[in-house]
Amino acid sequence: MIAAALVAGLVLLVRPAEAAFPGANGKIVFSSNRTTGTGVDNPTGDSELFTMNNDGTGIEQLTFNTADDYEPRFSADGGWIAYTSDRDGNYEIYMRSYGGNLHIESRLTTNTVDDGDPTFSSDTSKIAFTRSNEIYIMDTNPSTSDGTNLTNNATAFNFNSAFSPVENKIAFESTRGGIFEIVVMDTDPSTNDAINLTNNLANDREPTFSPDGSKIAYISDQDGNYEIYVMNALDGSNPKRLTKKDSQEFSPAWSPDGKQIAFESTRGGGDGEIFTMKAKPEGKQNRPKNLTKNDDVGDLYPDWQPIP
Repeated sequence: MIAAALVAGLVLLVRPAEAAFPGANGKIVFSSNRTTGTGVDNPTGDSELFTMNNDGTGIEQLTFNTADDYEPRFSADGGWIAYTSDRDGNYEIYMRSYGGNLHIESRLTTNTVDDGDPTFSSDTSKIAFTRSNEIYIMDTNPSTSDGTNLTNNATAFNFNSAFSPVENKIAFESTRGGIFEIVVMDTDPSTNDAINLTNNLANDREPTFSPDGSKIAYISDQDGNYEIYVMNALDGSNPKRLTKKDSQEFSPAWSPDGKQIAFESTRGGGDGEIFTMKAKPEGKQNRPKNLTKNDDVGDLYPDWQPIP
């Protein structure tokens, strides 16, 4: 939501990737502009944060304001949510506690440019995010610096980062080769070890590591529209297409047990709905389940809470 990228004649808004952390399957957090429903208090129809059970029940609204709150991402312990909001005039990164009786919220970035795309490291001490088409990393302590530049590609778009849950690696999408590809590099930029995992003629975007770090789910338009794929995280080998529809599929998010994937889809209409499916190719034995079912309402950016 922070910027738009034009590549090969295609305009697609920046969309968040996320880290997937191992554990039991908890709630699903998402952003929605819904104005009606049980527990919904959003008369202005802006985008607010919500959670639901992983079967679509138990909707709970988390934010209540007249700004747009987007791109929620859970921490590895499931107790924090990082997200993007323009409540203070431009898009900045915020972090809020989740669960328990004490609510804590902090603004992490403070500047005149737009920041978005937050994702936690496995120890919750760091957040990677996008600023001015580059990937930055910052501490989750708001009293420290609000970001160190990880990438430095003045002629490329670099978006949608995701930490590996098992090693000091970060994946992101980049146009440094002329089209969006999935790149992996060390979180220490001095190593200069960026590796292109996809290297094809399609737009490959929104990488997210599986909870054990062995796979990366992502979206690709190699078959004409954006679908969800998985590949080996080490070298990009063995890519497999999971979804098989003419609709657009976005924002894949692994379940903490690694057996399912939540995603955003335009199937059934163009408004955006949250679905879940087994982390296997779609078919008669694996039909995605629509959790939201809201006509003319955008339910977007799902992420799955790990319960350690």
